[in-house]
Formats: sequence, C-alpha cells, structure tokens
Amino acid sequence: MHRVSRRATLCALALSTLLSSAALAEMATVPSQPAGTAMTSAERLAQAEAKRPKNESFVLENGLQVVVLPDHRAPVVTQMVWYRAGSADEKPGVSGIAHFLEHLMFKGTTTHKAGVFSSAVSDIGGEENAFTSSDYTAYYQQVPSQSLEQMMEFEADRMENLVLSDAAVLPERDVILEERRQRVDNNPGSQLQEAVQAAMYQNSHYGIPIIGWRHEMEKLSKDDAIAWYNQYYTPNNATLIVAGDVTSEEVRTLAEKTFGKVKRRAESEDRAALRPTEPEPLAARTVTLTDARVTQPSLQRGYLTPSDTTAEPGEAEALDVLADVLGGGTTSRLYRALVVDQAIAAGVGAYNAGSALKEGQFGVYGTPRGAADIAMVEASIDAEIARLLKDGITPEELERAKNRVRKQVVYERDSQTALARRYGAAISTGLTIADVDSYPDRIEKVTVESVGAVARKYLQPKRSVTGYLLPAPATDTRS
Repeated sequence: MHRVSRRATLCALALSTLLSSAALAEMATVPSQPAGTAMTSAERLAQAEAKRPKNESFVLENGLQVVVLPDHRAPVVTQMVWYRAGSADEKPGVSGIAHFLEHLMFKGTTTHKAGVFSSAVSDIGGEENAFTSSDYTAYYQQVPSQSLEQMMEFEADRMENLVLSDAAVLPERDVILEERRQRVDNNPGSQLQEAVQAAMYQNSHYGIPIIGWRHEMEKLSKDDAIAWYNQYYTPNNATLIVAGDVTSEEVRTLAEKTFGKVKRRAESEDRAALRPTEPEPLAARTVTLTDARVTQPSLQRGYLTPSDTTAEPGEAEALDVLADVLGGGTTSRLYRALVVDQAIAAGVGAYNAGSALKEGQFGVYGTPRGAADIAMVEASIDAEIARLLKDGITPEELERAKNRVRKQVVYERDSQTALARRYGAAISTGLTIADVDSYPDRIEKVTVESVGAVARKYLQPKRSVTGYLLPAPATDTRS
C-alpha cells in the first residue's frame, strides 16, 4: 500500500552505522558470565536497548503531537510530518485526492514561491521526500542538525499557507495522470495488483488505489484540493517526528516557535469509526490478467487478516513469525521447497502487511522457472501451507524467526528515516509509542502454538484472493 511518489534532492549526508555496530557488538561481546548463567539473545538485546536514549513525546497547545527520537551518532536530524489522511479516507468520486495534495504541497505558499523549500534543502546538502498510503501522508527532510529550525519554519508555513489556485492545481493534475500512466496503466503487474486489492476489499476503502482511479483523477479540482487541505492538514491531525542529534528540550523550543503558531482549521475525526468494515469473507476469489507485454508469469495471493491495530492480543506478532517461517527468506519453507528442492520457482515468498488502521493482509507469491508453470508453483505453495496447517512449526523455526526479528530491530536503528517511519506509521494507524517500544517483548511471547493458531484461523481459502499474471499472444483479455 505504501507509495513513494516524489523524490527531490539527493544528498551527500550519510548516516553512520555506528549504532548497529555498537548494538550488535553489545550482543556479541557479553561480559563473562558465571557457568550456567549465560544471557540469552533476547536478554542481550534488552540490555543493549536499555542503553539507548529514551524517546519522548509531548503535545503542543494546537494539538500537534511531537515525538523525539534522540540519536547522537552524527550531527544529522530527520524531520517528518505525518498527516492522518490517506486514500482510505477519500470520499466517493474523489479517489487520488490524498496523493494529489501530496504533490501540491511542493507548490508555493503565500510566504515562499514554488521551489524555494526544495532549493533550501538542496543548498544545505539535505534530502527530502514524501509519500502517501491508504492511512497517512508524510513529508520528511534529512539535514544537518543546525538546520532543523529552518526546516520547521518551512513545514509550518506550508501547513497553513499553501496556495491552491487553478494555476497551481491544474498543471499538477496532468503530472499525476502521467504518473498513473507510467506506474499502473503501462505495467501489467501493477494493474493486477490493483485488481487484486479491489477484489480483496469489497467494502473497505483499502480497495481504492492510492494513486486513484483514472476517470476520477481527471476530474479532481482546486476545490477538492482545498477541501482536503482544510480538513486534514491541521496541526491537531498531524504528528511531528524528529529523529537525530537533538534533545527533547531543543525540539520543544523550536516546535513551539514554529508549528505552535499554526491554528487549528478543523477537528479530527474518528476515522476508524467512520470507515466501512470488511465483512467476513465467504468465498475464495481469483483474478486473472493476461497481457501481451507479460514475459514472466507470476502468482500472488492475499488472505484477509487483522492489522496490528485490530488484531487480538498476540495475533499480529504470531502472523509476523508465520510469514517469516513460511516465506521470509532463503531459509524459509517456501524457498527451500520450491526454489532449492523442486527447482520450479525463480522466486517465492510470504509477507504480513499488518501496519494499517483497519484490515491487514497476509500474502504469498511465486514465479515459475524452467519448464514449470503457474499451476505447479501454486500446487506446491498450497502443499507447504497445508503441511504447516497440519503440523505447525517447530521450536527451532520459531527461535530462528525470533532471532531475525531481533536483528531487524537492531539494524533498524541504523537509519533515522526507517526508525522515524516505524513510529510515524504506527502512531498514524492508531498505535502508540509504547506499542512500538514493546514489539520485541511481544515477539518473545510468540509460541509454536500461537503461530499454528493464526495459520489455521486466517490461511483459509475463503479469506483469499489469488491473482494470476499471464502472457497473452494477442489482444488483452481480462476477467
């Protein structure tokens, strides 16, 4: 669901990887322990994590939530502003408006002409980007620490002073239409993905393409943009995340001086309550797209699952472990069976997409190789799933999966942007800082039995949509 749609200046800033090295070294060079009292990997990770600077959060008077993630390894800071507004919040007939406004935020304000903000970021050797998803839209800059106040001034300015005239809006509409042509209309794989999502979510707004349906994008107007901007781009509907070489006191002072002056323009809504909920599925569905441009057939299947926000306690973490054991890499069951042992797949895997305000999705995919075809790949995937449902996973597989999660948590600290994105996505989808911080502890509580339980509960054919991408020698036929 995540779409990065604009990339501006790339920079020479490079975060050091000292933290991961230090943290891993912490895990690897445990002080000598008395016989019989050696620390486990989980205990060593907890010890390393306990030494990290504490994350802090506060709320400005206008309702803007601020999260500070200290990281003093390099004189660099990452600022992210997350608006709780994505494609799943769009009203009927205006699909694509969330992504469209993301583009328009790079137009001028009453204070700065178009391009001034991006030029300022480039001039100091920084980088910026923005992205829109089903649940949120976010903007970020990574710059030298001393430039944080300047970045805050620019972001606060475009939070309330954006110029949305026909001259600014209409040419940019042509840009997003061209983006859709390149990303979706000219890409059979993306077209299939769009069709699978629409079939998966029959009532939920997650079936709406983030970039929008073309016939509705063509009608997006200045008034649509203004309405979206005034409803959602208000400080009480946003989260400011600052990660890097700063303290909470410094961020508070600068945030009050800049963002604190932005007035609330609307009250936040209970998005989860307003959105329609997906009904319990009753029948397996298939989507087939054949296209003469397809040279490599492929299969993708999604199962409707709860998200990290809506799952019962323990289920979201068990689904993460399940995805890792089934198809999380070259040691996973699917890879060993289809790529190594049977040699019928060029690629295969599984994932759990649980970061969402409402429904989540568990996915598997595969591509045949050699003389094998899609039917052979699908039959083998089904056989591995059936074996897992019947016999569950082993304690050894569980421990290996937990180890990979532990390493992922440590390596995530390498990147300010990755860390800020993790907290920003969680907060924007109804979770808390404490939820993110406690994830490693919750993973430790996953058991062989809990993984088997979520597999049997959610990997049912009636909860699935299977998409087939096939080559066609002649005219397209779609069903």
